[in-house]
Amino acid sequence: MLHKEQQTLCDAWQGDFTDLKAIFLNCTLKPSPKPSNTAGLMSVSRAIMERLGVQVEMVRPVDHVLAPGVYPDMTEHGFERDDWPELYARVLACDIVVIGSPIWLGEKSSVCTRLVERLYANSAEVNEAGQYVYYGRVGGCIITGNEDGSKHCSMNILYSLQHLGFLIPPQADAGWVGEAGPGPSYCDEGSGGPENEFTQRSVTFMTFNLLHMARMLKDAGGIAAHGNQRTRWEAGDWPGHPNPEHRR
Repeated sequence: MLHKEQQTLCDAWQGDFTDLKAIFLNCTLKPSPKPSNTAGLMSVSRAIMERLGVQVEMVRPVDHVLAPGVYPDMTEHGFERDDWPELYARVLACDIVVIGSPIWLGEKSSVCTRLVERLYANSAEVNEAGQYVYYGRVGGCIITGNEDGSKHCSMNILYSLQHLGFLIPPQADAGWVGEAGPGPSYCDEGSGGPENEFTQRSVTFMTFNLLHMARMLKDAGGIAAHGNQRTRWEAGDWPGHPNPEHRR
């Protein structure tokens, strides 16, 4: 899975990532166990993390019933089934969240759009410090396809993640696109994807940057809780600000 340079970088690392957890959310349209090209590229990042002792899981949202909507549990809004609450709990247990998507008509997949909407559904919740709930977690993305749009999709996904509260490190995306039009996909024989130096370098840099940023956040106890606490803002609980609820 890993080529020589990736193995060398892993072997040379002197730090400790073994208390970190990561989840890879592969927004392929293909249900398990069908082969996924997006999973193929995500597996490189996953292999680096696992070699460094990170606890990793990979999930295909398409295998779950994620009801449309922007509420935490859509069974409370007319839907018979919604698997999002269980998947959300798995996301919340992780320090690193990587979203993967194929490109369709220049855009991220419909499954990826649904996932981002459901992440948004919980974004108003707060952590123990009164910050939005995704504070203290880092996010990245991986894109594959046979058409232009890798950077466009990454731009959209990474903006969405940071807007929801995730911290985005430098170069937090990686992608591979083959020749435009019908042709081999990333995992197909002769595609050149697994051997492409730019793609392999990008996924390696992305992975280590996610790990370094997650390490820094965990060691610091998350993002400093000053000037970004929703609970204090709503209570007006700071010097010189009128407190409409009189809870000083």
